[in-house]
Amino acid sequence: MTTSYLDLNAQLAILGKDGEIQTDKDKEAARQYFLQHVNQNTVFFHTLEEKYEYMTENGYWEPFRIPFDDAKELFKYAYSFKFRFPTFVGAYKFYTSYATRTFDTGKYLERFEDRVVVASIALTGNYNEAHALIRGILMGWFQPATPTFLNAGKAYGGEMVSCFLLRVDDNMESIGESIKHSLQLSKRGGGVALSLTDLREEGASIQNVPGASSGVVPVMKILEDSFSYANQLGARQGAGAVYLHAHHPDILKFLDTKRENADEKIRIKTLSLGVVIPNITFELAREDKDMYLFSPKDVFNEYGKPLSEIGVTRHYSKMVNNPRIHKKKINARQFFQTLAEIQFESGYPYIMFEDTANNTRQTGKKIIQSNLCTEILQSSESTLYDTDGEIFFLGKDIQCNLGSMNIDKVMEFPERISEVVYSAVNALTKVSLSSNLGIVPSIEHGNLSTRAIGLGQMGLHGYLARKHVHYGSPESLEFVHAYFASVRYHALAASVELAREIGWYEGFWDDAERIKEQLAKYERNDYSPISEAGKRLCEGLYIPDRYDWISLIEDIMEYGLANAYLLAVPPTGNISYVNGATPSIHPVTSPVEIRKEGKMGRVYYPAPHLSKDTLPYYKDAYELGYKPVIDTYAAATQHTDQGLSCTLFFKDTATTRDLNKAQIYAWKKGLKTLYYVRIRQQALEGTEVKECLSCSL
Repeated sequence: MTTSYLDLNAQLAILGKDGEIQTDKDKEAARQYFLQHVNQNTVFFHTLEEKYEYMTENGYWEPFRIPFDDAKELFKYAYSFKFRFPTFVGAYKFYTSYATRTFDTGKYLERFEDRVVVASIALTGNYNEAHALIRGILMGWFQPATPTFLNAGKAYGGEMVSCFLLRVDDNMESIGESIKHSLQLSKRGGGVALSLTDLREEGASIQNVPGASSGVVPVMKILEDSFSYANQLGARQGAGAVYLHAHHPDILKFLDTKRENADEKIRIKTLSLGVVIPNITFELAREDKDMYLFSPKDVFNEYGKPLSEIGVTRHYSKMVNNPRIHKKKINARQFFQTLAEIQFESGYPYIMFEDTANNTRQTGKKIIQSNLCTEILQSSESTLYDTDGEIFFLGKDIQCNLGSMNIDKVMEFPERISEVVYSAVNALTKVSLSSNLGIVPSIEHGNLSTRAIGLGQMGLHGYLARKHVHYGSPESLEFVHAYFASVRYHALAASVELAREIGWYEGFWDDAERIKEQLAKYERNDYSPISEAGKRLCEGLYIPDRYDWISLIEDIMEYGLANAYLLAVPPTGNISYVNGATPSIHPVTSPVEIRKEGKMGRVYYPAPHLSKDTLPYYKDAYELGYKPVIDTYAAATQHTDQGLSCTLFFKDTATTRDLNKAQIYAWKKGLKTLYYVRIRQQALEGTEVKECLSCSL
C-alpha cells in the first residue's frame, strides 16, 4: 500500500534509526504529491501549440510578446533543467498559490516550468532576456515576489506589484480619495500602507469649532473594513497598514486599538500598525523625561509643513516652547512600556526609526513612513485637491516591485553574481514600466518618476549552515558585509546600463550629490573579509575594491541611474518555500518548521541541507536571541538603499524590558525599521502566523 504524501512529510518530525532527520522521506512526499494529486488533477495537452491555443482562447494567458517559435525554444530550454521541488511544502505552495487553474479551480493548467516561462516572457518581451531570467529562476538564483510570479503573463487577475504607500493629508478630500485608492489597489492584489501622521488629533477644532475632530481611529476602522472587503478575486485577503508618528497626540489611542481587551468600537483586528520614532524620543526616555505630543494642525499653521515632514528631533525644543502649538505630554519611558505591552499581545506595532532612515537616504525628500513589511523607504509628495475633490497638484505616492535572490544558490556559482543581479534588476524595472495604475494617479506618477524596485535576498541561514558557520558569528557578519556590498555594486552598475538605454529617473540630477555622498564610503572602506573563515565564505565572490567603486561612481555621475531605489529585503514567505530557501536573511524559527495549512492540517518544512552535520548550525531564532539577528541586519543595512524586514524573536520568558532593550539596541546599531515581534509561546504547536500577504509571500 502506497504511503500518503502527508504521512511521508510528517516523518520529518521523527528521527530515523541512525538519528538522522528523514529529509529523504520529504523528497518522497514531494514525488507522491505529484503522483497522488497533481498528475491526476492536471489538464493534459499533446503539444505546446494545443496548450497555447487553449490558454489564450479561454482567457488564461496573454498572447506571447515574442514569436511563437522563440517561445517554443524557451519552453524546451526550461524543461531541460528537469526541475524538481526540493521539498513537499515547496510543491504544495506552488500548486495552491501560483499555478494557473481552470476557472472552477478544479484542474491545474501549468507546471512550474510553464509559469516560469510565461512570467519571464511577460516580464521581458525579449528572447535573450527571457532566457536569462528563466535560467535564474530555475537555478534558484532569483525569484519574483508573489504578485509578479502569480500574475505575469495571465490574461486576468491583479497587478504584478507587491506593495503601495499612500500619504493622507488633513482634509476630507484626501481622506476620501485615500480610502477609494486603497480599495482599488487592494482589489489588484497589493498591500497598502498609509501615513496618518498629518491628520489632526481627536478633539482638535475643525473650522474653528472646538472638539470637532474624531482623530485617526475612525479612519483606521474604515480602512480595516475596506481591506477586508477588497481582495484579489477572493484569492488573497486584502492587507493594509497605517503609520503614525510617536509625537502625534493620538499615539496612545492608536496603540490601544491592538489591545486584546479593547472595546469593539475601536479594536483593530486585521490592520497592521506602525510607529515612526525619531531620535529625540529615545533621548527623552534615556533621561526619564516627558515627551510632548504636537497638534499636526498647529504645526502646519506655524511652519507651513505637515508634522510628518517637520523633523521632530531638530525642531522639538522650538515646538515645545511655541505657545501657538497645542500639545500634551506623556512619560517617554511609559510610551516605550506601552509599545512593548502591545507588541507582547499582538506582535505590533512595526517601528520606523525616522532619523536613521532619513540620514542615510539617497533622495532629497523626507521619508515619512514604511510599508506593510517595513522594507520600503522612499520619498513621496502629497496630492492636493480642491473642495470638489479635483486634483490641482499631482503628488507622488509609492509602489515597489519586489523579487529576491537566494544567497545559498547564488554562492554555488558566485562568479555569476553580476549576471544574476543584472537580470533581476532588468526584470523588476520592466515590472515598474509595465504597471498600469492610472486608477491611482499619484501612484502612477510616483512610479514613472522613480522606477523604484526592491531587489531582496533570502537563504542566508541556509548558506551559513551549509558552510558550517554559525548565524551571527563574526565571520558570518564579514560575509554579509562583502556579499551585500557586491550586490549593491552590481545593482548600481545594472541601473547605469539601463539608464543609458532608457534614460535616468526623473529628479536624478537633484539627487546626484547626495547619492555620491552616500556611496563615498566605498572609496574609503574595504569590505573584504579579514578572517580566514570569512574568506572561505566569500570564496569565488568578486568583491569590488575602491577603484571599482570610483569608476562606478564616475559612470553614475555621467550617465545617471534608471532607478531611484534598487535594494530592499522583504521577509519572503511562499517564495522561500518554492525556492527551497531559508526565509529572508533571518535565522530559521526551527530546523523543521511546522505550518498549519488550512484543510491540509500540519505540514513540515525542513531547512535546506538539513542533516546531523548541519543541525548544530541551525540554532533557531528564539534561542539565538535578538543581538545576532540585529547585528546581521545592521551589517546588511549599510549596503541597502531602502530597508530590511527585521523580525525579532524572544523566548516565552521575555519581559517588556527585554523588548525595550532590543528596540534600543536596534536603534543604536543603525537599523532603519523593525518588523514583527514574535514570542516563542505564540509559535508553539505550529500556530499559524498571519503576516503581510504582499511582500512576504
